[in-house]
Amino acid sequence: PLVKLEAHIDWQLFAPILEVAFNKPANRKHMGRPPFDRLMMFKLLILQSLYNLSDDQTEYQITDRLSFKRFLGLKSSDKVPDSKTIWKFRET
Repeated sequence: PLVKLEAHIDWQLFAPILEVAFNKPANRKHMGRPPFDRLMMFKLLILQSLYNLSDDQTEYQITDRLSFKRFLGLKSSDKVPDSKTIWKFRET
């Protein structure tokens, strides 16, 4: 199903909406670690919903499954969002 989603959905259409929704004030722009790509995090929430995964399970499955990494556009060496990061993104 992930290959079909990639083939039929233009994910870039969501990018401007996510940028507006998650726009932070200028004074917080350079504080802390750089955030994960918002579009990738949005797709992560799609995975979580499709497979009925908890935040901890989502973190594990992305680490474990190559198909999930491909869907999210991650390389095998890329850092995977941890469960707290996933939770914070969903709750924002």
